[in-house]
Amino acid sequence: MAEYKDNLLGEANSFLEVLEQVSHLAPLDKPVLIIGERGTGKELIASRLHYLSSRWQGPFISLNCAALNENLLDSELFGHEAGAFTGAQKRHPGRFERADGGTLFLDELATAPMMVQEKLLRVIEYGELERVGGSQPLQVNVRLVCATNADLPAMVNEGNFRADLLDRLAFDVVQLPPLRERESDIMLMAEHFAIQMCREIKLPLFPGFTERARETLLNYRWPGNIRELKNVVERSVYRHGTSDYPLDDIIIDPFKRRPPEDAIAVSETTSLPTLPLDLREFQMQQEKELLQLSFATREI
Repeated sequence: MAEYKDNLLGEANSFLEVLEQVSHLAPLDKPVLIIGERGTGKELIASRLHYLSSRWQGPFISLNCAALNENLLDSELFGHEAGAFTGAQKRHPGRFERADGGTLFLDELATAPMMVQEKLLRVIEYGELERVGGSQPLQVNVRLVCATNADLPAMVNEGNFRADLLDRLAFDVVQLPPLRERESDIMLMAEHFAIQMCREIKLPLFPGFTERARETLLNYRWPGNIRELKNVVERSVYRHGTSDYPLDDIIIDPFKRRPPEDAIAVSETTSLPTLPLDLREFQMQQEKELLQLSFATREI
């Protein structure tokens, strides 16, 4: 059994409601569907569901469905027999077998092809599967928790997701709020990540954020959510590199690119010139300015 570390932080009402919902769902041996944007902590919620359940001493196995193509996903989920395909020299137990007695978490479920969806439905309904290349059904005792940021009902209407599988998975749906809707939690998490980073780089203490840094953190919309916040804070603490004075410079983009407009919570007013998107327009403007300068020089 792996050690459980609950890294879920937050005091926002929307987040506390999620934790309460998870606490009620955990003891039930039912599938759960988690919906949330990237970086909102879907796997942490799945882990919490597992460790608050009666299966907590069993394995917690996870797999990102988007990381594998159809054939590899089929083999990785359900296993394969020796000789099932080229290179399959010995029997390989799949993630379902490895999760027996515990919980299997499938992220990016919407990317799973129809053939895999059909097999998932069979496991949910009958608790059995067949390895790739096998002929004998295997019984497994697994709780399935799935996550996605896609609109599965819309995918059902478009014929890209099985309606019966969605019905079985959606015993209850946990909706994770994006970080931009948890404003009261941003600084709480930022300070937590900053303290952790100070320990990692051997700084004696975290000196805190300046008011300017706090405004930067609170005004940004965090399209990458908690994962992005963690990366930004760790990068900024590392670049700051001292405990002598508060951190002022929040480095949101290490490539120095201008953030997209929808990532900025407050409007910016600036007179600084920006490059036009159309290079031809830029070149024409430059030529026009050069001609004007040339005429002005001649007049002098």
